[in-house]
Amino acid sequence: MTSLAGKVAIITGASSGIGAATAIHFAKLGASLAITGRNIQNLKNTETSCLQSGAPEISVIQADVCNESDCQRIISETLAKFKKLDILVNNAGVLEMGSIANTSLEQYDRVMNTNVRAVYNLTMLAVPHLELTKGNIVNVSSVNGIRSFPGVLAYNISKAALDQLTRCVALELAPKQIRVNSVNPGKNVLGVVITELQKRGGLDEEKYAAFLEHSRTTHALGRPGNPDEVAKAIAFLASDDASFSTGVSLPVDGGRHAMCPR
Repeated sequence: MTSLAGKVAIITGASSGIGAATAIHFAKLGASLAITGRNIQNLKNTETSCLQSGAPEISVIQADVCNESDCQRIISETLAKFKKLDILVNNAGVLEMGSIANTSLEQYDRVMNTNVRAVYNLTMLAVPHLELTKGNIVNVSSVNGIRSFPGVLAYNISKAALDQLTRCVALELAPKQIRVNSVNPGKNVLGVVITELQKRGGLDEEKYAAFLEHSRTTHALGRPGNPDEVAKAIAFLASDDASFSTGVSLPVDGGRHAMCPR
């Protein structure tokens, strides 16, 4: 069984969804955690679940990854408490609906700043410390990074960029023995892992319910996924079980990425 005992991991966007599920799963595997997010109450809830799941130690860091000083603080507070860093999980992300006909540059900037620029920045800050531990990075991308869907243009672009960032940084850091991989969950308007991301992206309850029902026909496995399934894939890539894997974009989408309209 995958073990993360003795490892220290930073998980961004850990206040809900895939980030919270990943933190809890890492806790079960023995990792010490620095969990970050903007909603302090939700982070506290994640902390409680992690402690109940067996996490040795937890640091709760309220932070916005789009804020450069907050990113520096995430790294410095983690090192102050744990003295090292083994794993960085870049999970924080946003989704906004919009096509080229009705989007705006403000929307583009919001999505790209969170989904790409923040990852670039936090990764850059983490590298010197990951080099000391021969650690690794797991980016949370999307099936939107490897397939094209209308109506979520900025999000599609951001996740394609994140996949390219993953591959490029994997090659750059390989000589330092730092592995860099991504998972690509189905979490878009045609393929879904059930989180609050879609609702925050602009779907009301009725549309979200229809969205989930539709997802049964757009997944080869005939159902939407859940955050725990993505968390387990992240844990595998972050563990020594994946010691010879770098530059990987791993779909965790029930086969959505392999399907074509018929």
